[in-house]
Amino acid sequence: MKLKHQHLMPALLASALLAVAALSACGGDDDDAVVAIEPTPRTLGLEKIGGFDGAATGAAEITAYDAASKRLFVVNGANGTVDVLDLSTPTAPVKLTTLDVSALGAGVNSVAVHDGLVALAIEAAPKTSPGTVAFYNAADLRLLNSVTVGALPDMLVFTPDGSRLLVANEGEPNSYGLADSADPEGSVSVISVNRGGTPTVATADFRAFNGQEAALRTQGVRIFGPGASAAQDLEPEYIALSEDGRTAWVTLQENNAVAVVDVASATVTSIKPLGFKDHSLAGMGLDASDEDGGSNTNTGTPAIKIAVQPVKGLYLPDAIARYTVGGQSYLITANEGDARADWPGFNEETRVRAHCTAGLDPAVFADAANLILDSNLGRLRITATPNGGSDGKNGAGQCTELYSFGARSFTIWNTDLARVYDSGDALEQLTLALPNANFNASHDNNTLDGRSASKGPEPEGVVVGRFGAKHYAFIGLERVGGVAVYDVSNPAAPVFATYFNPRTAATGDRGPEGLTLIPAAQSPNGKPLLIVGHEISGTSTVLQINLGF
Repeated sequence: MKLKHQHLMPALLASALLAVAALSACGGDDDDAVVAIEPTPRTLGLEKIGGFDGAATGAAEITAYDAASKRLFVVNGANGTVDVLDLSTPTAPVKLTTLDVSALGAGVNSVAVHDGLVALAIEAAPKTSPGTVAFYNAADLRLLNSVTVGALPDMLVFTPDGSRLLVANEGEPNSYGLADSADPEGSVSVISVNRGGTPTVATADFRAFNGQEAALRTQGVRIFGPGASAAQDLEPEYIALSEDGRTAWVTLQENNAVAVVDVASATVTSIKPLGFKDHSLAGMGLDASDEDGGSNTNTGTPAIKIAVQPVKGLYLPDAIARYTVGGQSYLITANEGDARADWPGFNEETRVRAHCTAGLDPAVFADAANLILDSNLGRLRITATPNGGSDGKNGAGQCTELYSFGARSFTIWNTDLARVYDSGDALEQLTLALPNANFNASHDNNTLDGRSASKGPEPEGVVVGRFGAKHYAFIGLERVGGVAVYDVSNPAAPVFATYFNPRTAATGDRGPEGLTLIPAAQSPNGKPLLIVGHEISGTSTVLQINLGF
């Protein structure tokens, strides 16, 4: 059968292909049958087209978007609330109202949205008590239900079909060894949403691992809180879900591990240690000092020196994302690093020269006497407790191993948590010659080399989106700022796509915390968008993803 207007076919086909691409360009959508007819971009760029200024540090942390109402929900950590923004004109978001949860708890830690249903993670006062998850209707902001979950609920995520909501209950202690010390158990709440009915809660806890602490440490899981059982010490941070919603991978940040959860039974089936990164290997280096402008000295000045070092990096990931290529799923972690240094009674964070008072073991470290100086490794922040009771020293008190916080990279793993790829020193290399910020500056200043002795650019957030046959990872760099984008279609060999940093010295958008990818089919302007919540500047930034075909 012939069509009457055959000359329109190319345009109609192109339009159809673009429509299919718009529907598929969302993180986690991996229908390989559809990919074959989607246009695949040759290039990808980021452009800031709008934003909203919350006018306070902490006023923009985690964000979530509802396509039907075109509303953006922004966790305002400064007030413990959620700001509701109208995103129908993404170049000019407008604040509509605020969700006040003071009747439900101390403040909101995170937000997630699925098909008009908004879920908020609300911590209690005190934070060591059980928290709350509250459900709201996105269109009219009615409170629909609330349920009790574990202590310090934070990141939450709906399963792809929206039937369940998973919540990472971090269970942080308030202190160690004091009269009023409390260390609640970490857990993952699995909530059956029951739209129109009453939600129910099941808990995936870690009690089955109590008594196995020594074996877990031997495997490489860090269990080191003074007097803490495994269930108390394991602290869920972030969750990624399989395509079918049956399996969850949960980062245990301080523990340098990932828990695997069977969602249907709300059971932790295994804990996978992540090991460490060898910074002595080519391409895996770091800038280890903020006083490396001199040679073998303790009175150096800032300088840019990315180099291999005899240091092991603990991954300690924050965000984790899942994507699928050719039927095989992979996990991407943003290796922020985190030290237990925030509570009275215990502090694992120290510096090399302060920790290694008897020096470095010359049998392990070449040129040990000079290496410990501040212009070399002396200023580098490391852990005093690499794993359990170990302090990484020999009988003479000399340090035999040095473990720094975070790997200053993103890593791709298979679902058994075997490493497939690590970005090495690429993220620090990206920031070498920024015109708008000094190298390794922090988010609250523009000091050259300011974060070199700590965790460098500090990758914290990651989301993955698919556009045609390509998968792109968007990685937020919390300290120096900006978003790095890589084509991760070949998990073993990602390709750098672009890096966008909107800060201006010590002003502008700073401290990217949460990333939200809005596919073109759900976007208010028909273009894929990336929303970035900037904690330090308190700004929610709208970045348009520009695809070149």
